Amino acid sequence: MHAACGLALATMSALPAHAADDVIRVFMDHARILKLDRTISKVIIGNSDVADVTVSDPQTIVLTGKSYGTTNLVILDQEGAAIVDERILVSVDEANTLRVFKQTSRSVYSCSPSCEEHVPTAAATP
Repeated sequence: MHAACGLALATMSALPAHAADDVIRVFMDHARILKLDRTISKVIIGNSDVADVTVSDPQTIVLTGKSYGTTNLVILDQEGAAIVDERILVSVDEANTLRVFKQTSRSVYSCSPSCEEHVPTAAATP
């Protein structure tokens, strides 16, 4: 089964940031397109506060980072076999952020094009 997941992930040509440790990385407030080699029957996201998934067509999904943290993504084919069963890591795009530290508190601002403070949800891990 793990070989099938590796084959499915190899076909995700629009997902260049796939790491060797089986983590799919996506930036907060950014989307990734995942193209699969089989028709999608069901998509399951572990924590929808961290990431969201939309089925674009029978072999394409859009993964969007919503808040900092980790969750998992499971995609099943028509027979119920797992095409993908991977961990998702949503992180900040370091190139467009500003962090402000005040004693023990930290504020993170997304600065693209102007700086706005990001307020994490209860499920997110800063």
